[in-house]
Amino acid sequence: MLDDYNREGLTIEADLSLPSARVIRALGQVIEWRGKPAALRCDNGLEYISAELTSWVEKQKITLLYIQPGKTTQNAYIERFSRTVLHEWLDLHMFESVEQAQKRATEWLWIYNNERSNTAIGGIPPKYLTQAVH
Repeated sequence: MLDDYNREGLTIEADLSLPSARVIRALGQVIEWRGKPAALRCDNGLEYISAELTSWVEKQKITLLYIQPGKTTQNAYIERFSRTVLHEWLDLHMFESVEQAQKRATEWLWIYNNERSNTAIGGIPPKYLTQAVH
């Protein structure tokens, strides 16, 4: 999950699949930590179009903004983030378990947010842009 404004990675979930219940749990954790967003932009994956998720976001009063099928440029930030995840983390490691993958993903996300320069926001890590806003 990525913040559109500052490109901060809010959470990263590593697993063999991510059903809607898992997406809802991750969203709930981010909301507890950062507050509720007005909207979520997502693709048309089964976990995002499920009745379970759509019902949950309605109760939370969060708008779901779906990109058009096949129009990945409408979700360019997350597509770029996904490519970065693949090249800087996933392609570089062999994992013996989902738990190990999740641990390494969380460690990588901390580096992404706090140490890695991000050209989309002036060559600084997202942490510094977040601090400037507060």
